[in-house]
Amino acid sequence: MKDVYNKFKSELLDFCVPFWLKHSIDEINGGIYNCLDREGRIYSEDKSVWMQGRAGWMFAYIYNHIEKKDIYLTISKSCIDFAAKHCIDSDGRMFFTVTKDGLPLRKRRYWFSETFYIMANAEFYMATKDAEYLKTAKKYFDFVYGMYIDPKTDPYKITPKSCAETRNTKTLANPMILLNVASIMREADVERYSYYDDVITSLIEDIRLFYKPEYKAMFENVSVPDNSVILNSAPCRVINPGHDIECAWFLLEEAIKRNDSELISFAKEVFDNAFELGWDKEYGGILYFKDVLGFPVEAYEHDMKLWWPHNEAIIAALMLYINTGEQKYKEIFAEVSNYAFEHFSDHKYGEWFGYLRRDGLPTEPACKGHTYKGPFHVMRMLSKCMQLLEKHLEKTY
Repeated sequence: MKDVYNKFKSELLDFCVPFWLKHSIDEINGGIYNCLDREGRIYSEDKSVWMQGRAGWMFAYIYNHIEKKDIYLTISKSCIDFAAKHCIDSDGRMFFTVTKDGLPLRKRRYWFSETFYIMANAEFYMATKDAEYLKTAKKYFDFVYGMYIDPKTDPYKITPKSCAETRNTKTLANPMILLNVASIMREADVERYSYYDDVITSLIEDIRLFYKPEYKAMFENVSVPDNSVILNSAPCRVINPGHDIECAWFLLEEAIKRNDSELISFAKEVFDNAFELGWDKEYGGILYFKDVLGFPVEAYEHDMKLWWPHNEAIIAALMLYINTGEQKYKEIFAEVSNYAFEHFSDHKYGEWFGYLRRDGLPTEPACKGHTYKGPFHVMRMLSKCMQLLEKHLEKTY
């Protein structure tokens, strides 16, 4: 696996990190630009608040775990400070997009801007030991977790997106992202370690409510309050295999930490079913959406191949192989890695394409960054896999 490690290291440090360092940094206003075409040209100066948090976390994480270059902390701090200065509304909630100089453009109902901001502050604190960043991370974690526990505490009061009186549902995305955030906070905020442990235990139980073994799937939405699936509604039957796979490695990471064999088995089951449902047996790659009953999916991108599900599958398969020794996961890791590196990676200009058609060709014109894609999923996958492979190589040689 040494050659695999070297391949992932080169992909990260020779082709992905340099792309963002060269093209995305806003030296005038702070933060990063995220809308970049294939060559790295900025095609929109509007900034994703998600991406300020994601980049803030990612570059601090690379500094903490891959190589200690000052430029990584400079970028991380710039993204975090830009978000702190420009991206927080008067009610404490964060915007979704802002102009290049930080004027608000959009605000969303969900609180993912806040969760990525928490991650960034926590990781930056672990790199610098600057207590102000940990203080901010703790403040916003408590704020967001409070809204998760009791949505009525959300200060951002707007008309709900759907009519809860008719169909009240809850989404997997909320406990799933909080599981990831809480694990980072537990590492950073050691004085409240047991508190985060308890939060994580509760979140795992919440996540389990979305998994329905009779359908071999983790659903994106279930009804409130009985946690049932709504099979007479096409949108409620949609499964996002990549999302389930990402959830699987979040669960597996915690299961390994706790040495919890039952949770490991549950994470394996989630992964196995999601991969079986999502893998395109004709063209290869992971399909974006599937209907759990095999009916048509309304979303027009349902049979496209997106970058991030493949990133999550590579992490999950490698983690499962290293920690279970089961050969099938080594084979899945190789299959998904080979597909992803062949179709998404762009060594001509750097980084990865975001969107492929079902047949594996990039959409045109191809892009490397937008509101949702930036220096995060690809670089997280490469970094996580490097760490997993390092530990595996230490044990085997």
